[in-house]
Amino acid sequence: MFPINDTEPNRYSLYPTMTLSIIFVNTLIYFLFPPHEYGFMYRYIATVPALIFSRVGGGFLTGLTSMFLHAGFFHLFGNMFALWVFGRRVEDACGAWRFLGFYLLAGFGSDLIFVLVNAKSHIPVIGASGAIFGVMGAYLILYPKARIRTLIFWFSFIPSWPRIRAFWVIIYFLAMQLIPAIDIVMNGRSYQYSVAYWGHLGGFFASLTILLFLRPEAFARYWSDTQV
Repeated sequence: MFPINDTEPNRYSLYPTMTLSIIFVNTLIYFLFPPHEYGFMYRYIATVPALIFSRVGGGFLTGLTSMFLHAGFFHLFGNMFALWVFGRRVEDACGAWRFLGFYLLAGFGSDLIFVLVNAKSHIPVIGASGAIFGVMGAYLILYPKARIRTLIFWFSFIPSWPRIRAFWVIIYFLAMQLIPAIDIVMNGRSYQYSVAYWGHLGGFFASLTILLFLRPEAFARYWSDTQV
C-alpha cells in the first residue's frame, strides 16, 4: 500500500507553502551534505541516545538537526512524498507558521520517545519519519473520513489505485510499527532493526497536540463537528 495523493481541495489557502518549503530544505540539505560526509559529525547532528544521556555531543539539539537528515535518496523520497500527501491539508487547517511549529514539535516528540525507549543505544538515528508520522496522526484526527488515492499491488504484480478512507490507510501504517516496537521493549532488540519504530510512534503520539495549532476557523469547525 503506497499513498499517492489526497483527493480533497484546500479550504483556507491555495498553496501549501510551508509543506513545500520543508520538502525543499530537506532535499537541499541532502544534496549539499550527502550521507557519506556525515562521518564523525554524527555525535553532533544525529540522535544517539547513549550520547545524550552521557551529555556528549549535540544533546537534545540533535532532535532538531536529525529530522532534516536522511540516510539515502529513497529514505528522503519516501518521507517527503508522505509529507506532501498528508501535510497539505494539515497545513491548510493550521496556517503555514502554526504548521511549522506542529511539525517541529512532532519531530521533537518522536526523538524524545525514541531516546527514552532506547536509552543505551549507540546507533545514530536520522530522518523526518517521526515528524511525518505526527503529520499523519494529525490528518487522521482532522480528516478521518477523507479519501486517499492509494497504489496497491494485488498478487504482487496487478496495480490498482483505489480511493481509501484515510482512517484505514493511516491505521495500516501505524499497525506496521506495533509488533517490532513491542519486540524492542519486551526483548531489548533495538539493535536488530534499522527503522526507528518508537520514533514513529512518538511522532504519532505527538499528533494529539494538533488542536493547539489549528487556525481559529478550523478549530471552531472541528468542535462543531463540521468538516475542517
